[in-house]
Amino acid sequence: MPVLPVAAVLCAVFFQNSCANTTQAPSGGKKDTIPPYIVDIDPLPGSVNVPTHKTTIKFTFNEYVTVKEQKNIFLSPPLSKGPKHKLKGKSLVVYFDSDLDSNTTYTLDISNALADNNEGNKFLGFSLVFSTGTRMDSMVVTGTVRDCSTLLPVTGATVMLYKDLSDSALFKSLPVAAAKTDDWGYFYMRNIADTTYRLYAMMDEMGNNKYDIESDKIAFIDSVIRPVMVANDTMPELLKYDMLDTLHCQARKSEYELYLFRDEASKQMVKNQGRTGDRTAFISFMAPDVQIDSLWIRNVPQNKLIMEFNPTRDSLLIWINDRSRPQDTLHLFVDYLKTDTTGVLAPSTEHFRLPIEGGRYRKPSLSSLKHEDTICKMQVKAEPTTVERQGFKMSFDFPIINEGFDSLKLTAINPRQQKSSAPFHIEKDSTDLRSYYVKIDAKMQVGYDYVLKVPHRMFRDINGFYNDSLETKVSLPKDDKISLIQLNLTNMNHRYIIDLLDEKMARILDSYTVVEDGPIVFNYLKAGKYVIRLTQDKNMNGRVDTGNLMEHRAPEKVKLFTLRDGGYIITLQEGTELEQTIDVAKLFEK
Repeated sequence: MPVLPVAAVLCAVFFQNSCANTTQAPSGGKKDTIPPYIVDIDPLPGSVNVPTHKTTIKFTFNEYVTVKEQKNIFLSPPLSKGPKHKLKGKSLVVYFDSDLDSNTTYTLDISNALADNNEGNKFLGFSLVFSTGTRMDSMVVTGTVRDCSTLLPVTGATVMLYKDLSDSALFKSLPVAAAKTDDWGYFYMRNIADTTYRLYAMMDEMGNNKYDIESDKIAFIDSVIRPVMVANDTMPELLKYDMLDTLHCQARKSEYELYLFRDEASKQMVKNQGRTGDRTAFISFMAPDVQIDSLWIRNVPQNKLIMEFNPTRDSLLIWINDRSRPQDTLHLFVDYLKTDTTGVLAPSTEHFRLPIEGGRYRKPSLSSLKHEDTICKMQVKAEPTTVERQGFKMSFDFPIINEGFDSLKLTAINPRQQKSSAPFHIEKDSTDLRSYYVKIDAKMQVGYDYVLKVPHRMFRDINGFYNDSLETKVSLPKDDKISLIQLNLTNMNHRYIIDLLDEKMARILDSYTVVEDGPIVFNYLKAGKYVIRLTQDKNMNGRVDTGNLMEHRAPEKVKLFTLRDGGYIITLQEGTELEQTIDVAKLFEK
């Protein structure tokens, strides 16, 4: 078919709502800023009876192009191996290692895969639909994929449909339709059959279109779905947009929201173990919340062992509180509930040999020891913005066996440099046996300095070492430009974790755990942009629990506080006191 008639047919697609510009680049010395465009396709869009053997798809452009992202040349339904390509003149030729299935509607997408050869102008994309049978399927499914913790859209996730409604289909077979999410986390799967499906999304790290629990994040819709929209080339949902075109990208209809999470391991067993020092070891497990009946080390009295789980209870640190010569090899025995060959938790006792580094213990020579090798290592920190609630945090590298908290001295120094003792109390960290909080009992004053002094040789760790003296000073911010956010929480029906995040949601700046209605205050904030995240802690364990695919258990719900305009970024001006009321139950109903 001649080039011009084909280009005329295709132009209708590319002129829709800021789609790829089809005007040719001007001649002369001006820089080419116009993306390449298609002038011919073989087979044409909507073709039927396309051969299944040695199938090739040829896209011819108005200029020479190069492939920037091979993985973005994507076929749905996918084959066991992805499409291959070669460049021939101004044409991209796509071919496949295996035969296509008969009587199947395929979509070959080349979005964000190509650019022109000279200036690198990106080709926005095109989706070619064809059939190896006598007819085309016609239904469409759309949606958005987000990260379950940040709720940010996920780019490049693989979204999949399965006609096989069993859970095992995700592991053993390829999907009947698939698509990649764009920069907005948005996807569509077009020209699919009118039937029922299971809908999943994953970060396909291996690129094989199959779920790998060890490496891939996963998302799912818990109920069976059936498409309701019929595809046509003028639908806004099926057009290719510049990702900076916010108006059109946000206007697309999203039928389903999927939230990616790291799947809890379904099998419980020992994952790793080892020696981390002369008198320290660790053991980790595949799944969280391991149930250990007993743990012991040969020739070490049980009362000499100090053990600490991490917050998810899938890793255990072990210290030996014994000053005798360390054993060259520790024989560790663990009696716990392990997943057996039938998939059921059953009692099991396992034995592990943990050799010391180098195979044999060698007592260090006195000449090789540095001062920091012979002290009880500790850190004392206090943040001006959170010291009122959290106090000074004392952290030790090793468990301490002699506590000298009574020796601590906390001094308040007023602007005239007059000193007075400040009352305080000690709170142990509930999740870290080596951390403690020194909390000030009196109301702190702006303009005052607060100095915590730790005297010399008041704490001793399991290595027998004593601490050096240490002083840490903190004062409340006194800048009149600082601001605060007060949240009045109502209709609290569960326990919630309320986090104040930076604009990119990369860092938690402050956090509350709340169980009842009332105000919370994020104080001493600089002018800037912030995000407030609420997590529903239903099981009251103080952490955000991930989901479990096989149990059809979604991750704990996370919501962002949104403003009246629908945005979630709070812009805080200097010297501002922002007060907001959040109906928590209503927020989590959305």
